Amino acid sequence: MTATSPSASVAPTVSAVATAPTSTPVPTPKITIGQANARASAAQYLSISPFSRAGLIQQLSSSAGEGFSVADATYGVDSLNTDWNAQAALSAKQYLSMSPFSRAGLIQQLSSSAGEGFTYAQAVYGVTAAGL
Repeated sequence: MTATSPSASVAPTVSAVATAPTSTPVPTPKITIGQANARASAAQYLSISPFSRAGLIQQLSSSAGEGFSVADATYGVDSLNTDWNAQAALSAKQYLSMSPFSRAGLIQQLSSSAGEGFTYAQAVYGVTAAGL
């Protein structure tokens, strides 16, 4: 009689069978109604006219504007992933279609907090894209 090794005749047990690791799904953050409405309002404003990020947040959160909280307005604006350079270019072209500007004057208008509120770099990009 020949001897067989014990492991050759033993069937694998449940603990020896590999199992796939379980993954915990990452929860999707829920947005509030205020955030959703601010996002919709921001999109609507951008479909009508060019805005800077700061100008659009101001429009949405101002009591003279839409009256959203600054947090909801900021969420709404940032959730759109807008190309602010393109908005600056549209704004520069719009200004030039209404009135003559020097390059420096239009950059100042676009970048001023009393003007459009674009960053200086965005204003330079916009003015350059507008051909000035």
